[in-house]
Amino acid sequence: MVRQALALAIVYFIAGKLGLRLAFVHASASSVWPPTGIALAAFLVLGYRVWPAILCAAFFVNVTTAGSVATSLGIGLGNTLEGLVGAYLVSRFANGRRAFGSARDTFRFAILAAMLGTTVSATIGVTTLSVAGFAGWNDYGRIWSTWWLGDAVGALVVAPVVLLWSADPKVRWNRGQALEALALLVALVFVGLAVFDGLVASAVRHYPLEFLCVPLLVWAAVRFGRREAATAIVVLSAIAITGTLRGFGPFARGTQNESLLLLQAFMGVTAVMSLVLGAVVSERKYVEEQLRRLAVSDPLTGLANYRQLIEAVEGEIKRSQRSGRGFAIVFLDLDRLKKINDRHGHLVGSRALCRLADVLRVTSRGIDSAFRFGGDEFALILPETEAAAARQVGARIAARLAAESERPALSVSVGVAVYPADGDSGTALLGAADRVLYEAKLHRGKKSADQPHHG
Repeated sequence: MVRQALALAIVYFIAGKLGLRLAFVHASASSVWPPTGIALAAFLVLGYRVWPAILCAAFFVNVTTAGSVATSLGIGLGNTLEGLVGAYLVSRFANGRRAFGSARDTFRFAILAAMLGTTVSATIGVTTLSVAGFAGWNDYGRIWSTWWLGDAVGALVVAPVVLLWSADPKVRWNRGQALEALALLVALVFVGLAVFDGLVASAVRHYPLEFLCVPLLVWAAVRFGRREAATAIVVLSAIAITGTLRGFGPFARGTQNESLLLLQAFMGVTAVMSLVLGAVVSERKYVEEQLRRLAVSDPLTGLANYRQLIEAVEGEIKRSQRSGRGFAIVFLDLDRLKKINDRHGHLVGSRALCRLADVLRVTSRGIDSAFRFGGDEFALILPETEAAAARQVGARIAARLAAESERPALSVSVGVAVYPADGDSGTALLGAADRVLYEAKLHRGKKSADQPHHG
């Protein structure tokens, strides 16, 4: 934890010194302030306990730049409280470090952390400077707006990329995706330089071409997701700031501070747009994945469903035809499920189905596959298994289920079919196993009826 705090303080200090190099309206107020995003992300990822690192780093950033020890302490306190307030609001109302998982939480992050939380630092910092005589009260509004906008955009540009990469640092691109990502990066750098840094002819150096960046950010959000979209925003922001300071691009104005204010407003809006789009795409992919999962699995037990069973049987038949090795299908029927539902309720009945599903998972080999056939019926596919071994598996499942201490006690009827002896198609095999199962069920019922009852 000490190493993390020290590393955080160093990163914050370096980012702060770089930010204050762009302080044109006042030595302590910059329209480019990445430390806000660093502090906010640190509080969300590492917790509130790292506040001393932020406070010390913020203090040394300011005391080594301008002002006095007292003003530097006040500004550092404001920077720290800004991060704490923003992190609390995001944790309370926007799903914390997972704020970019939905469009709603992304908007809440933008409003609570970037727009509201940053007013703390701007207000405390400018007031401290004005009271101490390091800034005139007549300049209060101009300094405050610069300070606030720099912090707000820092939260919108820097915090998302830190949060998203820390939550999922692994890159899982295939070759095609890696090439596409490289193409996106090259296009983003080229367009960024063309729009903001005078790569094109000087005659169009101030044309309002910033809209050319939007399709690339949409590309990043739609094709890759929130993490890559946030990264693209950081890359574009770095190019845009550099070019604007050199007097290029659509936001270059008479003064550097005015130019950066216009640019930062554009980057803030663009960041929100990209992150929201990335969140929408992520939500859609999640829903599609859930629908695909539900299409092939049983929502109650989590086992594969009937549709998957049919496909698995056909696939196993093809494999057996190639290898010359058969396989077995074990059908299982949970006995007296209707009575369990009638006597104990459907919740207990559902729990009984899940108990059988759990036993199937525990007793199966890694190469075996378990399915819920439907209702109270289940199936197991046992590759390279003969009839005798399959019956042993069925007996082991029945014994394990009967040995459970949980009530009501459960039992199963078992039917076994083997390929190719009992059928050469999926339909024939399933039908054979089903017949054997119900013969076993009828035999059990007849045996139970023949037993004497004592009253």
